[in-house]
Amino acid sequence: MRVIGIDPGTTTTGWGIVESQGNRLCHIADGCIRTQAGEPLPSRLGKIFSELTRIMTTYQPQQAVVEEIFVSQNVQSALKLGHARGVVIAAANQQGLPIHEYTALQVKKAVVGYGRAEKQQMQEMVRILLNMSKPAAQDAADALGVAICHLNHLPPARSPSSSAREAAG
Repeated sequence: MRVIGIDPGTTTTGWGIVESQGNRLCHIADGCIRTQAGEPLPSRLGKIFSELTRIMTTYQPQQAVVEEIFVSQNVQSALKLGHARGVVIAAANQQGLPIHEYTALQVKKAVVGYGRAEKQQMQEMVRILLNMSKPAAQDAADALGVAICHLNHLPPARSPSSSAREAAG
């Protein structure tokens, strides 16, 4: 199963592709889509949409996973983040991908084992779990963590022989 994890943002949107091969997780690719803070919001959202579309076309994930919004005190920031999240979901939807969502707390708990883990702890655990030589950038590491979280929540793959035994049984 190949999954794209996405950590949406209007300035930086992190993305990461992880594939499960049996009980092993493999790092395929990751990166950040960066936009200029002074650029009009519609232009920034358009760039995020087109870049994610290109990335999904290139890497052909089977599912998309998006981090849910953490609502802070700044309503304006939350609204802009909501726009970015909507663009991310629209891009995945256009590709026909099932979309799953997890909170930052769920992701940190699944990856680090502690829901209040620091950014550096996430980066290091993602590096270890995916056997990467160096940590990914923070936003990309968060996106990879979202993908890892989802893959860990999926039921184990069933072997064809166990399915045949159950059908015969």
